[in-house]
Amino acid sequence: MAQPVLQLKRLSVCYGVVEAVHEVDLFVQPGEIVTVIGPNGAGKSTLLSAAMGLLPSRGEIRVDGTLIRRPTVHALVECGAGLVPERRELFGEMSVEDNLLLGGFSRWWGGVRDQGACRDEVYAIFPRLLERRTQRASTLSGGERQMLAIGRALMAKPKLLMLDEPSLGLAPNIVREVLQVVVGLRQRGVSILLVEQNARAALAVSDRAYVLEMGCIVLTGRSSDLASDPRIIETYLGIGGRKATAA
Repeated sequence: MAQPVLQLKRLSVCYGVVEAVHEVDLFVQPGEIVTVIGPNGAGKSTLLSAAMGLLPSRGEIRVDGTLIRRPTVHALVECGAGLVPERRELFGEMSVEDNLLLGGFSRWWGGVRDQGACRDEVYAIFPRLLERRTQRASTLSGGERQMLAIGRALMAKPKLLMLDEPSLGLAPNIVREVLQVVVGLRQRGVSILLVEQNARAALAVSDRAYVLEMGCIVLTGRSSDLASDPRIIETYLGIGGRKATAA
């Protein structure tokens, strides 16, 4: 079996004396889409932030088998990880194109001058961004902002992309469009770690899933198996999930 792109071992995160994430073990294999689902307040976003070096943590974070001894954003980006945060964190007064070019700054700083080619790849994935390349980011719709946030992360050519609630605030048809793009990223050599409140959508597009409750992994398995698990249907999919499974 190939070395995991990302492996977390006994990862714990505390806010003061409160432990928000408790000894989580998780891995993502090359070419996989892995999702973490769970209720609000379960620690999903905290887990992702710690895995990206945004929060201090205990335990191990390995990328391609290499232990990240001092997990910082810079260290994780250098190893090939990228994050699309829940709030998207775009520069609203800057144009779409300038936001994208900023996403490639780490490569430019490292001496790689392929930002134009990377930008064109992003425009091929998101033609709508090409149409709006001169617009300020603040004028985009919610779906277009999410596309820009993903596109900006792709400018760093990550091998692992972490997505925090990409469906948040989006209409169902836009959610489907964005998640289909996420599925297509694996064909470009990008593995995905997806944190998502919309359990039905997350299980539909992922290969494996972890269920996080109160900071602990309580269930894991293939997404197709969890989607038909009565516990998941009752807690996260509701009546619609039960009908879909029965059908």
